[in-house]
Amino acid sequence: MYIARSARFWPERPAVLFRDGALSYRALEERSNRLAHALKALGLKRGDRVAVVSPNRPEIVELECALYKAGLVKVALNSRLAPQELADALANAEPIACLAGPEHRAMVDEASREVASLQHRIAFDPAAADADRGWLSYEDLLAGSPDSHFHEEMQPDELAVLHYTSGSTGKLKAAMQTVGNRMASLRKVTMGRMHAGPGDVLLLSGPITHASGMFIQPMLFQGATILLLEGFRPADYLAAIEKHRVTMAFLVPAMIHALLAEPSLRTRDLSSLRLLSYGAAPMSPARIREAWAAFGPVLAQGYGAGETTGGVVGLSIADHASAIEGDRPELLSACGRPLCESDVQVLDDAGHPVSRDAIGEICVRGPDVFAGYWRAPEQTQAALDAHGWLRTGDLARVDDEGYIYIVDRKKEMLVSGGFNIYPSEIESVLAQHPAIYEVCVVGVPDDHWGETVKAVVVLREGASARDEEIMEFCRGRLADFKRPRSVDFVPQLPKNGNGKLSRKDVREHYWRGRERRVN
Repeated sequence: MYIARSARFWPERPAVLFRDGALSYRALEERSNRLAHALKALGLKRGDRVAVVSPNRPEIVELECALYKAGLVKVALNSRLAPQELADALANAEPIACLAGPEHRAMVDEASREVASLQHRIAFDPAAADADRGWLSYEDLLAGSPDSHFHEEMQPDELAVLHYTSGSTGKLKAAMQTVGNRMASLRKVTMGRMHAGPGDVLLLSGPITHASGMFIQPMLFQGATILLLEGFRPADYLAAIEKHRVTMAFLVPAMIHALLAEPSLRTRDLSSLRLLSYGAAPMSPARIREAWAAFGPVLAQGYGAGETTGGVVGLSIADHASAIEGDRPELLSACGRPLCESDVQVLDDAGHPVSRDAIGEICVRGPDVFAGYWRAPEQTQAALDAHGWLRTGDLARVDDEGYIYIVDRKKEMLVSGGFNIYPSEIESVLAQHPAIYEVCVVGVPDDHWGETVKAVVVLREGASARDEEIMEFCRGRLADFKRPRSVDFVPQLPKNGNGKLSRKDVREHYWRGRERRVN
């Protein structure tokens, strides 16, 4: 197990920095061993699922290492989920144990009443240990367990992670990432743009239960240090880079936009940065140039998804330099070329590669492509074709050198601030509002978030409602990032020849005149 190897090679080097503390590689090895022993002592068996819901904290890193050692499956849940969404995810995953911090214990208590499988609730904060209420103390479990090395050899096709994302059916769905998928992800990160070593510091402020977490194991494999922030605040983020001499960072475009607007950007020493990787949403060429001027020649872009266990296409620092300082400005509109082992092609509906500059769908095949959706065979069949291609739903063209340019989305999904959002999920909530007769949710252009959620509403005859009221109606029913940020009222919505809602026509109204239908 490479965590034990890293602890042997670099025992006193910091594996994780958090607040004012450091977790050394020796301590990470010992504590993850103790946790693996403790979970097994609670009766968990190979393949059982363990959920975690919490903002960023070192214990999530310890947990991930322990689960790999013990042959258990991580159920990673976004800490921003609304109570009903958390309940739906737990009911779907049926974990045996759930770990949570103080922010989510009450939500887990409420949700667990409907989840018969959940036998153990484990609190990260020591003050929460309360046997009468059914919560175990994380630290007490570790203290009562041995630190001897624990390792169960897992096969590549065994399930490692359930990676939850929004679903087109209005419910959360989980991408099944196998041990083989995760190892492929580790290889492409370490062999690609995030090659690192002792002395490198990777700054992560996005949720490590989400996309940012894909970098944890590759960094630990290489002996680098992970600097965790509990959230993203631009001034604090820049101060952390300067204080800890951060060498690498991963951001979504909305975060870069916020940094560019932060006054302290001009006074902070960011010279330690050698890589600022961005992804999870498109970024406009103008903003890329602005970031290049502000941060220096350190930008690299990645394109991927939970279904591909991270990035499968990359636009390197050298590509950015060719676009900004050379004679290839068009490259700033590309998402890049395939990475490492990933087989990425732009195919037509018949599964044939498209000709130069023709439009097709980005399709991915390789060891990093997921095993399907958990307990959702119909969705799996729709996503994976008979030849093993994952159809991403992103429409693109490809040039003679293999650079891929995304032009639109085939799916109804929109991406805001790096999060995938499905309109039908929001529409199903808004349909419960007594004043709404019909609603269509679309993504509209936004220079900061890429896209924001807009609800286009037809009111019932004689009914009235204000936009603030409709947006507030979603609070508590949907995660904050899914709630509409604006509402338009219309007398009727466009329909196609079969009388079905034409979402494409609604969306076109807001994107008209733009070369790309993604922002």
